[in-house]
Amino acid sequence: MKSSTGSHFIALDHVRALAAFLVFVWHFLHARPSVPVPFAYTPSIFPFALLDEGHTGVALFMTLSGYLFARLLDGKEIFYGAFLWNRALRLLPLLAIALTIRIIVQLIQGRSLISLFCLLAKGLVLPALPNGGWSLTVEFHFYLILPLLLWLLRQPRGLILWVVVAAIAVRACYFGMTGEVRNLAYWTMVGRIDQFVLGMFICQFRSAFTGRHLIVLSTLFAFTGFYWVFDFGGGFMRPGNPLWILLPTIEGLAYAIGIAWYETSFTHSTTGVSRFISRIGEYSYFIYLFHFFIVFRVSNMIHQHHLNLSNFYLTCLWAAVVFVGMMPFGYLSSRLIETPFLRLRKPYFRVSLSGDVVTIPQRVHA
Repeated sequence: MKSSTGSHFIALDHVRALAAFLVFVWHFLHARPSVPVPFAYTPSIFPFALLDEGHTGVALFMTLSGYLFARLLDGKEIFYGAFLWNRALRLLPLLAIALTIRIIVQLIQGRSLISLFCLLAKGLVLPALPNGGWSLTVEFHFYLILPLLLWLLRQPRGLILWVVVAAIAVRACYFGMTGEVRNLAYWTMVGRIDQFVLGMFICQFRSAFTGRHLIVLSTLFAFTGFYWVFDFGGGFMRPGNPLWILLPTIEGLAYAIGIAWYETSFTHSTTGVSRFISRIGEYSYFIYLFHFFIVFRVSNMIHQHHLNLSNFYLTCLWAAVVFVGMMPFGYLSSRLIETPFLRLRKPYFRVSLSGDVVTIPQRVHA
């Protein structure tokens, strides 16, 4: 979360680290449908349901994206072409390498590349790219309508919230017609737009959550209880659960409130544990794309050859160890791949200071 102005949103780096950890643990826990931890399992300590349903880390990523873009761009004039150029420099190099490795692996395994190339072509428009790349397609859809969302954000009486209302209505209608709505709610912008918009909206009022520890912690506690109920009812593996109609909204609201509270209520150290976690956040994009190559294999290897990982809490501990083990590779990726491309970014917005227009060349790792 670094900019050329010298500001560093270290708290938001922490949030990115948490989001990546949730996704990583989810894949480590459920490397196969019943191994090492069955999908049907529900942890007795209910806040751990967020790990058992760690796909919610994608919701946290989406909410954080909306929050961050609102924090940087609200009330500013955007050079839209430069904005898209900067996003491409941030996202495409690592994605291209991950997809190239996927192609090489498929060749080594002697499998046909036709289906993979069809998937890659489809992923240019639809959320279909492997290695979590589908979520980048969804985020790109947000970039296409970002000027509209920023305009709505500046309108009075929370006009932008009608986008959320419309998305809920679409999901409810879809559920009524098909009997399931998970795929629409999880994989597409129709579900994810709640999280992006609520992140933007809550960012405007982030100071209202400063120091409101009891209110925010009670909200987050209730959210983990809700997620335990969702997990107990089948969670991700039950696409016909009507909770999917409102799940993106509930996730977006809870995470946006938590982000605003965490960023504004504490002084975050730039050394020690805080700095270490922020480093994980800085490397989270690499971890998110590349953990697919190792997480399932490592989980199966440990379970089959070294230690029985059928205990949920033990498996979470091992997942944390392997997760931290990706840090050196994230560092190399940052230095050798990401940073050289990021040097090519352009200024993409202007702000007005005392009547003068000032261009600020933001360099944000959003």
